[in-house]
Amino acid sequence: MLSGGLLLSYVFLGLSLAAPIGPVNSAQIDKGIKNGFLHAWIVGAGAVTADGIFMAIVYLGFTHFINIPIIQVFLWLFGAFVLIYTGIESITSGKKLTINQTRNKDSLLSCYLTGFFMSITNPLSIMFWIGIYGSVLAKVATNYGHIETIICTSMIFLGLTLWDVIMAILSSGSRKFLHTNFLKIISYLSGISMIAFGIYFGSQGVKALVF
Repeated sequence: MLSGGLLLSYVFLGLSLAAPIGPVNSAQIDKGIKNGFLHAWIVGAGAVTADGIFMAIVYLGFTHFINIPIIQVFLWLFGAFVLIYTGIESITSGKKLTINQTRNKDSLLSCYLTGFFMSITNPLSIMFWIGIYGSVLAKVATNYGHIETIICTSMIFLGLTLWDVIMAILSSGSRKFLHTNFLKIISYLSGISMIAFGIYFGSQGVKALVF
């Protein structure tokens, strides 16, 4: 029987897995200050969808596909393209940002796809989920049954979803209290962060392709 404390610990695990600042959080901040809560949340929802796919891959034992070299190269290079493109868009649109800017300029679908592709093409996320979630599966499966494993997985997923909501609230709420120039700086920094991650992904993809 799973205790409430154990279930809560897996919710916190999900929160901690999503919390480190990376390209998805940078994109959420950017969309939140420009378009508001819903757009920031949708970016996170796309990333959470990708996380769910990673968890399914690990759960179903398909991780060997990720070790195929050509798949790794594709993920690195496509991930680099998505990040650099989104980062440049963040910087160029940030120049036009104003407090009274009309919201909802970006479509919800584009925001969802941004979060999804940023996460699904990130080999670091894939390796991360194999290591972290793989160890969780091993631990729970050793002590409990199939149903308990699914419940613990759901708690981790709940933590990821909660972080998405928290980031959307923080990024959209900051718009109400910050000066226009500061919002532009945040947008620029978010864009630079995404470009930097993209350059790193690209270099890793080229390295994998050449060597």
